[in-house]
Amino acid sequence: MTVIWILFLVFLKIGLFSIGGGYAIIPMIQEEVVEKFAWISEKTFTDIITISQMTPGPLAVNTSTFVGLQVGGILGAIAATVGCILCGVIISIALYKFFQTYQNSEYVLEVLNGLKSASLGLIISAAATIILLAFYGTSEVSNYLSFNYIALIIFALSFIIVRKWKVNPISIIILSGILGFVFYS
Repeated sequence: MTVIWILFLVFLKIGLFSIGGGYAIIPMIQEEVVEKFAWISEKTFTDIITISQMTPGPLAVNTSTFVGLQVGGILGAIAATVGCILCGVIISIALYKFFQTYQNSEYVLEVLNGLKSASLGLIISAAATIILLAFYGTSEVSNYLSFNYIALIIFALSFIIVRKWKVNPISIIILSGILGFVFYS
């Protein structure tokens, strides 16, 4: 099987299980592309997530495109992106038809409440993964000595500036990028 076909199938599976949106699916993408297939390093994955958050569009789609480009070039980007969105499009059409038919069903509303709870748990898991990657450089806390205090200071300053002075987040992203360049290059 070629890498392009494998990229398509991997992101088709990711797209199929991306309930809860982009942040909720980050741990699954990481498991597939970093741990299982070892296509990219954890550092590259962190960089891809960062870039995907800054570019327009859904996080999971942007991430799949960047990973596909990294692994298989333009064809890899197309395969990963189509794989990521195909199930969502098909499921959305099917759910639209279903909800049009059963829009007043109490059972359907209760199922949706359950899905909301599961999505919240997935989003919290993604947030924990991003925090660990930012502060430890890995998704596991295996070495407390590898804590990145510079990342903590940049995070704290960004948080305070946004919350206290309501500075535009784009300015914070630019400032953080400059600080990252200064401290990490």
